[in-house]
Amino acid sequence: MLAKLSAFALVGIDAVPVEVEVDVTAGLPKTILVGLPELAVRESVHRIERALTNLGYLWPTARVVVNLAPADLRKDAGAFDLPIALGILIATGQARPDRLKDTAFLGELALDGSVRPIKGVLSMAMTARFQGLTRLVVPRGNAQEAAVVQELEIFGVETLSEAVGILVGDSALEPVCVSREELAEKLNTYDVDFSDVRGQEFAKRAMVVAAAGGHNLLMIGSPGSGKTMLARRLPTILPPLTPEESLETTRIYSALGQLKPGESLLAVRPFRAPHHTISDAGMVGGGTVPTPGEISLAHHGVLFLDELPEFNRRSLEVLRQPLEEGRVTISRALHSVTFPARFVLVAAMNPCPCGYLGDLKRTCKCSPPQIERYLGRISGPLLDRIDMHIEVPAVPFEELAGRGEGTSSAIMREQVLRARQCQLERFGTMGTNVNGRMTSRQIRKYCVLDAEGTALLKAAMEELGLSARAHDRILRVARTIADLDKSPTIRFAHLSEAIGYRTLDRKLWRR
Repeated sequence: MLAKLSAFALVGIDAVPVEVEVDVTAGLPKTILVGLPELAVRESVHRIERALTNLGYLWPTARVVVNLAPADLRKDAGAFDLPIALGILIATGQARPDRLKDTAFLGELALDGSVRPIKGVLSMAMTARFQGLTRLVVPRGNAQEAAVVQELEIFGVETLSEAVGILVGDSALEPVCVSREELAEKLNTYDVDFSDVRGQEFAKRAMVVAAAGGHNLLMIGSPGSGKTMLARRLPTILPPLTPEESLETTRIYSALGQLKPGESLLAVRPFRAPHHTISDAGMVGGGTVPTPGEISLAHHGVLFLDELPEFNRRSLEVLRQPLEEGRVTISRALHSVTFPARFVLVAAMNPCPCGYLGDLKRTCKCSPPQIERYLGRISGPLLDRIDMHIEVPAVPFEELAGRGEGTSSAIMREQVLRARQCQLERFGTMGTNVNGRMTSRQIRKYCVLDAEGTALLKAAMEELGLSARAHDRILRVARTIADLDKSPTIRFAHLSEAIGYRTLDRKLWRR
């Protein structure tokens, strides 16, 4: 007898429909698995055999052929255990299905018949809805995650026996439901606030500009000046995470199995701070079977690179394309995968190896060649792609000991939201939603300077030796500053402030 069930395979962060076909015929007892199964799938035969036996079902003493279609798609992971086991029960007559056509089954089996959570359930649920399925049977640990997708009945099972009950229409399990209102209440609740940071009002102003326009930011300062504290609080002033944005980012975490137990959607904008020993594959993604890297995990959030010069140069250079395009494509011999990577880059570094170059109270012990080698680890093209460079000096004792609170995240977020509203009205449905992503044509249209501003920008370009890319980035930042000031045009003061955010790197990186 032949049984057919629906399942899904994960390719990158996308789910692809897979039909599981199980045929049991008379012959020598043997189980054959075809359809390009990887090792984890080939080993499933032993897990399924023991799970069925331990639950009291009969393992067929006949020839069993399991086909995973399409045949040219590699299948990995243990998500096919449950549909294969159910297919064997149907093909041997031990279970008579009530509904198969509109139902998909997913799950990894333990030897005692329990069903373990799998990766990528959210993407699989989204694809199931797109395919017109109405029911999805998943492990209990993944049920909340899958239930985010509307128009699907999600059943969470703990054992193979519960899945059989749903299959034959003899189950008391109710579909799992997730309230979108409850999810919305959990969104954008942060444990940190900019009011925790004493002093550094200039750096906070730069943070507001970066958040308002989606600009990348580099902070340079001595150890302990508050660079990391500032960076960790940047997500708190970004616009609220919408359910759609949360869904996009959650798919990535789901595909990597990094969602916390019982978590349906990411509630806050992601903040990723990889260690400087990370490889280029860990940064942008890769592997034999391509998986997302840190830049994709920071999608719709912040990627923080502390101690920037300590990173491997190649790990930094691979950031160039994602910073420009908001996505990264990983190519292999047989296929390529594109991952989203739209994030705000925040980097921090010391001005020299010892960290005290330019400090008023400590003497720098580094020689000029040491400083040059240290700063030379960061390439000019990468610096060009960072819109703003600011100095974060040490905080005076009076400000540290003061009882007054600094500017809070709520006040800063109000400024950011006003500027974002200006940009929404400006760009509409053009695809661009922040000034930091304006195209060259949009820059010429929306960043028009008067004669005084043109003369200032020309002088800055000639004196600082800025590139054409830096020219455009100055105009983008100036447009954001004008939006924060509720000004329809870019005035001299706006352009002057924007140029000020580009002078520090030329002071340190002399060519």
